[in-house]
Amino acid sequence: MINYTIYENKNTDQWVTFVHGAGGSSSIWFQQIRDFKKQYNVLLLDLRGHGESKPTLKTAFKQKYTFSALANDILEVLDFLKIKKSHFVGISLGTILIRQLAEMYPERVQSMILGGAILKMNFRSQVLMRLGNMFKYVLPYLVLYQFFAFVIMPKKSHKQSRVLFINEAKKLYQKEFIKWFKLTAEINPVLKWFRQVELNIPTLYVMGEEDYMFLPSVRKVVENHYKSSKLFVIEKCGHVVNVEQPNVFNDAVLSFINTAQ
Repeated sequence: MINYTIYENKNTDQWVTFVHGAGGSSSIWFQQIRDFKKQYNVLLLDLRGHGESKPTLKTAFKQKYTFSALANDILEVLDFLKIKKSHFVGISLGTILIRQLAEMYPERVQSMILGGAILKMNFRSQVLMRLGNMFKYVLPYLVLYQFFAFVIMPKKSHKQSRVLFINEAKKLYQKEFIKWFKLTAEINPVLKWFRQVELNIPTLYVMGEEDYMFLPSVRKVVENHYKSSKLFVIEKCGHVVNVEQPNVFNDAVLSFINTAQ
């Protein structure tokens, strides 16, 4: 089972589960824990090969990572802890896993908060993925990861997010990085489906106004999925909203969860 950490709150039976992105770990939520555990039970996860979820023999021999397999990793922890339903907060690629989980087990997802959400790969990100696929066996993965981090988070004000993610990515193994990178091969059909299908689950997209790669497609989806979805844009903020503007992020998310119970 993947590694997890819980903070219990005896005054409530409500849970909030945090899902980080590729190359991160549960430690990226350090500026959320204090505010959220005051009101909710908190569950933090380390995805496969990240943080303390080191590859085991069982996962080492699995041929391919898929979004549904990774979503089932999350479900396994929920089942083990007997959490019937949870609010989910994700960042970047973690938002895809939350949406995948909601697709497969909607009864387990109380609400979705999708920070720096990825709903469409624009032309620049498509080029990035192709370059990554060409060089993934040649270049050390950290060189690739640093390059991606600079393209996605280019401004001086994004430096904290870049450094945090690059430091976390250093803990990955090269083979693990390649397995995660191969996920990009199935990303376009998955995202196309997510853009087309609206789920009856309260959803808040929290995006930085400087998240130029992913904000435009999120705006369009929220317009189309107006029954279930809202968009909150944080000014002077890039892709990793929970790190760059933690107080604004926490206030927006907590107020949304309070209405979604």
